[in-house]
Amino acid sequence: MRESISEIREKYRHIKPGELPAFIEAYQGDGRSGAAALVERAEKALQALDRERARIHEMTAYERKYREYKAICGIDEVGRGPLAGPVVACAVILPENCEILYVNDSKKLSAHVRETLYEEILRQAVGVGIGCVSHQRIDEINILQATYEAMREAVSKLPLTPDLLLNDAVTIPGLSMKQIPIIHGDAKSLTIAAASIVAKVTRDRMMEEYDSLFPQYGFAKNKGYGSQEHIAALRKYGPCPIHRHSFIGNFT
Repeated sequence: MRESISEIREKYRHIKPGELPAFIEAYQGDGRSGAAALVERAEKALQALDRERARIHEMTAYERKYREYKAICGIDEVGRGPLAGPVVACAVILPENCEILYVNDSKKLSAHVRETLYEEILRQAVGVGIGCVSHQRIDEINILQATYEAMREAVSKLPLTPDLLLNDAVTIPGLSMKQIPIIHGDAKSLTIAAASIVAKVTRDRMMEEYDSLFPQYGFAKNKGYGSQEHIAALRKYGPCPIHRHSFIGNFT
């Protein structure tokens, strides 16, 4: 007995990307308009998947260029600009020929997509290291030096020593391995983009926890950045224990 259109539609609703070609082959000769519409949707989805795979391949240009290095590590940070909270850096080593679709600069992704990719990156990565430098330390040594400190900590927490660092725009002092600074690296390198996602999700979760302690500042929403509401709360209530005093002089 031939499947109903509703049954085919339900099958398509649960289809995995790798199953699209088989779905198209199975139903492209069905003859019913409902089946034809679903086949057309599947063909468009397959074309979009091919474009995404091509984009991800392009994002591995640096990894392929330096493939003679066995352990290539991408590094990025989150939290240089906020008025409150830590700066967080992440170092990621992905397996050779890794393909995690939809990875991009974390700022270009929704929170839901970042969370999903965070789990996939942790599942596939050869190693992940996190560095976190507090607001007090930022006030002591300035944000640039604190960022370098967080990056060195992230590298030190990897389960193996990388041979090459791909960095988002910076050269990190105090590290002996070869470094390649890449301007806008989180949009050009898969490993840097993966690091940016893990760093962003890690820091966002921290700020959401701080929100439960200091709810008046809206940290769950603004993540410590200087939103209009955050600045208004800072002027009304004064700084809380996680504000960076070297950042808030104009608002208190």
